[in-house]
Amino acid sequence: MTVTNEDLLREGYQTWGNVDAFEDMIGPFYYKKLEDGQYGSAFVSESRHLNGGGNLHGGLLMSFADFAMFVIAKDHLDGNAVTVGFNSEFVSAGEAGALIEACGEVTKATGSLLFVRGKIFCADSTILTFSGILKKIRRR
Repeated sequence: MTVTNEDLLREGYQTWGNVDAFEDMIGPFYYKKLEDGQYGSAFVSESRHLNGGGNLHGGLLMSFADFAMFVIAKDHLDGNAVTVGFNSEFVSAGEAGALIEACGEVTKATGSLLFVRGKIFCADSTILTFSGILKKIRRR
């Protein structure tokens, strides 16, 4: 069964709301609060997301992981933040026509930094693992 963007919206997923034109162009990427209180991210992979080898493009996956870090840290953000560190490991390939999801956790939160780790997966298959550091931007 193929999942569509409309299916995700019906299931309660939403976008950030036109705040990142790049993510909207390559996605759209969605998020929602899950039953366990954590946040999950998702997008429906399409042929335009593939590299020359017919698998999900690595740059797309890293961009989705960056989006997912902000989703995972959503309850810790009280304003703007930027990514100051990012690591990823490609574990397997992804393909078009699939629901691609991400989940994770904040492993440490300081006054200005959030340390996040997570994974991107399709069904039971992990595609990419990631970790990163977000820096909160203080308003002046």
